[in-house]
Amino acid sequence: MPAFLAADGTKLHVDEAGEGRTLVVLPGGAGRHPDYLGDLAGLPGHRVTVHFRGAGNTPAAPTTEAGSYWHQAHDLEALRAHLGLEKLALVAHSAGTRAAIAYAAQYPDRVASMLLITPPVAYLTDTPSDVEEITAHRVGDPVFDTAMAAMREGPRDSTQETFEAWQALTAPATYAAWTEKEQAHAKIGHTLRSTVQAFLSVAPPDDLRDRLATVTAKVRVIAGAEDAATGLAPVLAAAGLFPHGEAVVIDDCGHYPWVEQPESFRRAADPFVTGP
Repeated sequence: MPAFLAADGTKLHVDEAGEGRTLVVLPGGAGRHPDYLGDLAGLPGHRVTVHFRGAGNTPAAPTTEAGSYWHQAHDLEALRAHLGLEKLALVAHSAGTRAAIAYAAQYPDRVASMLLITPPVAYLTDTPSDVEEITAHRVGDPVFDTAMAAMREGPRDSTQETFEAWQALTAPATYAAWTEKEQAHAKIGHTLRSTVQAFLSVAPPDDLRDRLATVTAKVRVIAGAEDAATGLAPVLAAAGLFPHGEAVVIDDCGHYPWVEQPESFRRAADPFVTGP
């Protein structure tokens, strides 16, 4: 498996697939094994998918702080140098968008573009969540109601076993439908509770939004119209934090658009990632 060395000498793993423009792909989770991304519905390009510290085949960080998304932005800079690229074209999903945004905030001149897929943005914008509104038509479905109740409550303790049980319980709410296709996808990609805790351990600086206002790269946000994990209104508002930000909404879609609505996802993503 391909790998590169971080500044501290740690070997960090990546997966490589496809041909064309190099896209650095950042999985969500936080720290979920990137297998759950599949091939992103055949997204074109040379996809270099990162295994974050403590996720997939990359070892855990030596300190909790080093495993945070804010500090792993420095790993992305090491990857850029390893790939011999002047700038990175980033494709990030869910919590992985935190690392992409952290990289843009710290290395704004090194970003060619960012495709942010269903980003959780409560830390970026004050726009109230509209989850209740966009999922009201699903209320009354026992599976959905149970999943939403668990999502609101959060995991009860920090054991790996109960964390995995909580993830399984909440999964139906993260898709717009819960058919065999979604159920199968939800089982792909292991996530360690300790990796999640480290990933989210460092708060971004108070001037993060000011920093993002200086990012000149083009940014496209893809939102699911029924994404109970992020809401819709906050995600649309986050696109406006970037000078060249825009949003595309995919209907009948939750948190995983390449799985739920692959054709619509490709229509939204392909022109962006293959463009100049």
